[in-house]
Amino acid sequence: MTSWPDLADPCTDPTEVAEAAAAVIAEQTGADHHDVALVLGSGWARTADLIGTTVATVDNSLVPGFRKPAVEGHAGSMRSVAIGSTGKRALVFGTRTHFYEGHGVRAVVHGVRTARAAGCTTLVLTNGCGGLNPAWGPGTPVLIRDHLNLTANSPIEGAHFVDLTDLYSARLRAIARRVDPGLDEGVYVQFRGPHYETPAEVAMARILGGDLVGMSTALEAIAAREAGLEVLGISLVTNLAAGISATPLSHEEVLEAGRAAAGRCGSLLAAVVTRIAEGAR
Repeated sequence: MTSWPDLADPCTDPTEVAEAAAAVIAEQTGADHHDVALVLGSGWARTADLIGTTVATVDNSLVPGFRKPAVEGHAGSMRSVAIGSTGKRALVFGTRTHFYEGHGVRAVVHGVRTARAAGCTTLVLTNGCGGLNPAWGPGTPVLIRDHLNLTANSPIEGAHFVDLTDLYSARLRAIARRVDPGLDEGVYVQFRGPHYETPAEVAMARILGGDLVGMSTALEAIAAREAGLEVLGISLVTNLAAGISATPLSHEEVLEAGRAAAGRCGSLLAAVVTRIAEGAR
């Protein structure tokens, strides 16, 4: 098995690993560049099938810096997908590395940096999450307007100061609302995980202005902004958060809500990505 540089090693340059990964992806897919990257979280797996024709599928183990999925319901491969008749390519990641896996922040954002090295200018981040608004039942997609990063970490290293004022693109959110005018927006709160939040932590998130709670996305979005990618974030509410839900939380509940919403969410996101590829404003 090929041995890749360890992203956790401080002597490793994460940009070089991302460039090496992009080179392997280009070789494996036959595409010298991709245009839009998607990270598919719980409930969003069908999107890749609905965007267009899958031109190539690449096992994560073949690509520098990537690893097998640690979470049930995630795919251990990435796809190169022709976006309808636009002539554009989507690079679709079927899994992500979560911060709670213990591999370090560099590993968490490696897919984002690889997408940029592969030529992408737009990044779509999706996730399954807990909802703080009782009106958002399981299966509700919600646009991410902003986030609270409660991991106490950042993917940015050194004295590199990045403005996050408009991290989640208003332009891309407007495109999504033209596809589905009923989409709501909210503030996503990333906790470290892997345990679910306590009712007190959910209450804190609500006081701080949060609407959605989960264990991903914020760190990736920060790295995307540093890399110059335009970011669209969409959450799928898979359950009401602790203290709001009348029942205990479980990962099976998350998976079931994702399965039930797969068709709607996949169709929604596929339509949004197509409009982005077509150059909609």
